[in-house]
Amino acid sequence: MNSLPLPPSYTLLPLRPLNHAVGEIAPTLNCIAAHFSDTEGVPSRSKFFCSRASINIAQFSHVALPNFFHNTTAFEYMVGVVSRLMKRYKTVSGILAGLESVGIVTKAQTFLLLLRIYWRGGMYELVFEAFDHMDRCGFTPNTFARNVIMDVLFKVGRADVALKVFKETLLPNFLTFNIVLCNLSKIRDLIGISDAFRCMLRMGYYPNPGTFEVILNDLCKLGRLVEAYQVLGIMTTIGISMSVNIWTIMIDGFRRLHRTADASSLVKKMEKSGCSPNIVTYTTLIKGYMDAQLVSDAFDVLSIIELEGLSPDRVLYNVLIDGLAKIGRYDEALCIFLSMDKQNILPDCYTFSSLLNTICLSKRVFLLPKLVDGFFVEVDLVACNSLLSYLGKAGFPSLALELYDEMLDKGLMPDKYSVLGVLTGLCQAKRIDEAVNLYNGILLNYTGVDAHIHTVIINGLIKAGKCHSAIRVFRKKLLEKSSLDAVSYSVAIRGLLMVGRGTEACNLYNYMKEAGINPNGDMCNQGVTTNHNYLQRLGKIGCSWFADMKRLRVQQFAFVI
Repeated sequence: MNSLPLPPSYTLLPLRPLNHAVGEIAPTLNCIAAHFSDTEGVPSRSKFFCSRASINIAQFSHVALPNFFHNTTAFEYMVGVVSRLMKRYKTVSGILAGLESVGIVTKAQTFLLLLRIYWRGGMYELVFEAFDHMDRCGFTPNTFARNVIMDVLFKVGRADVALKVFKETLLPNFLTFNIVLCNLSKIRDLIGISDAFRCMLRMGYYPNPGTFEVILNDLCKLGRLVEAYQVLGIMTTIGISMSVNIWTIMIDGFRRLHRTADASSLVKKMEKSGCSPNIVTYTTLIKGYMDAQLVSDAFDVLSIIELEGLSPDRVLYNVLIDGLAKIGRYDEALCIFLSMDKQNILPDCYTFSSLLNTICLSKRVFLLPKLVDGFFVEVDLVACNSLLSYLGKAGFPSLALELYDEMLDKGLMPDKYSVLGVLTGLCQAKRIDEAVNLYNGILLNYTGVDAHIHTVIINGLIKAGKCHSAIRVFRKKLLEKSSLDAVSYSVAIRGLLMVGRGTEACNLYNYMKEAGINPNGDMCNQGVTTNHNYLQRLGKIGCSWFADMKRLRVQQFAFVI
């Protein structure tokens, strides 16, 4: 969210169309055209664009009358104009010079306008630059300017500095407190929320229903129902009635604490107060019942939804599919999914994730290829990675590769988990040459390849009987100082032991310890289960390794006990 909803006193009012102002600034047009012309007197395309963009800002600034503001659509348009202008002028100083070239004198209103455009467009670095430049030009930032800088500081993760700006604001207004409360809610700073809330009330400002919803929602998510009821008390005192959203938030608070009976009781109280539950309220209650494995109660609520003529949405279907899968009622979960099509409801990434979980838990892996067919309806990277992982483990490496290629075609950039899913599948299917080709392609196209990816290919080579190739890959990664972890070393040591290169295995173990990497459980098992006589033949280094492994294994068992 680039900006917060404004209170009524800050509502942006529509003004005269921009073309109405063209006549008022017409005298500047000829001098602009001359200023941006080439030697032949014909304006160049880039310069002409910049002149027109500058004129747009001139118009925009000119029609801003006292106590009036531009509407949202106008600001969205100006975000595009200023974004293109910044490609030429680069800095705030540059754009101010460009505005001066079309007759706009730099004044406080110019900075406020630019601040708002940069803020609206998410150009946060330029917000800071404009704010600093405003101060250097001798203009004292007013409350609006401080509100903008405060919101941006919160958004870039500098809540400490934002709160400092808040405390130093001499004349905070409603928007000031709204920005602070909404942003503190996002970072779950309950102490900060409490302080800002008290300060707001002391100054005679009261949160609007939307702000109350934000605060209550975060309190309920944190399980702080006592504080939530205190906020409700304040809300009632100042005359704000409980909306369906507020009721639903409180019901969800009880649901999160697994107090399903209290959630159900609150729904009844809601109905008695004359406020009718909506589909979100009922979905929240159904989720509570499903989490408590009270499936019959959940289906009773579904019957109520049908009787009241409410239309089930995608979220409700996702809750049902996920809940039924978790308690082993896979057939019903699949039936719910199939009924979505009859209701003309498109699945999303959560639907597919839940369905994927259902298929795998029910061991019906033969359904995975069918799932792939309709996968790119509305998915994200997490859902794709889950499917890639399941396809690889279930023995469908070809489908995993197809999905990986389709991700690239759809512009969904794979990450390390995508690569791991495909590599694991290829290695398990003994298609090691294809795995190596994919691995080499990843090394060529990506930097900072993770230790897991190196380990998967090394392990795959070892299991395919290509231990020497695996060791070569490992040694190359050592020389390149690539990221390798205890699992990587464990796999490489196992490969060395399998081909009788025990001395190298012991040396690698010592090298690992010198690098500050602690042995894992798998390595301890390898050291203890390796033939003791064989290790003794390796001399002092082999016996030392065996003793280390025995000691570490005893410590591990002691920790478990």
